[in-house]
Amino acid sequence: MPGIHNQRVARIATESFADLLGIQLVSNQPDHVVVRMPYRPALGVGRIHGGAISALIDVAATASFWSDPTLKETAMGATVGFTVNFLKLAVNSDLTANATVRRRGGTLCTGDVSVTNEAGDEVAIAVVTYKLTQ
Repeated sequence: MPGIHNQRVARIATESFADLLGIQLVSNQPDHVVVRMPYRPALGVGRIHGGAISALIDVAATASFWSDPTLKETAMGATVGFTVNFLKLAVNSDLTANATVRRRGGTLCTGDVSVTNEAGDEVAIAVVTYKLTQ
């Protein structure tokens, strides 16, 4: 059924906790998703809290893993873990996360996420492992 994976990714990137953070889906292609988190003071006065950036990374990565159009409706998944390296303070700026699937295994997937500020400076990078079963 065409378009189902697009709807699934849009839902992951914008509902529940993602909605609480104000995350918006920017683009969605198989194995690559871009999401944006607009700045607001609740994310951290001045600099944005690392927990908010980590949540943005998790949402972006999860959406990218679910962007596979061959996934069945019965698929289930969960983040196994991720490593984040903060490269630069994110100060009063919208943030954009680019998530790319690096490898899809039997049930484990790995991906990379790059987070940039409005000026295009990379503020964080992450490697994410996700369990996805059909």
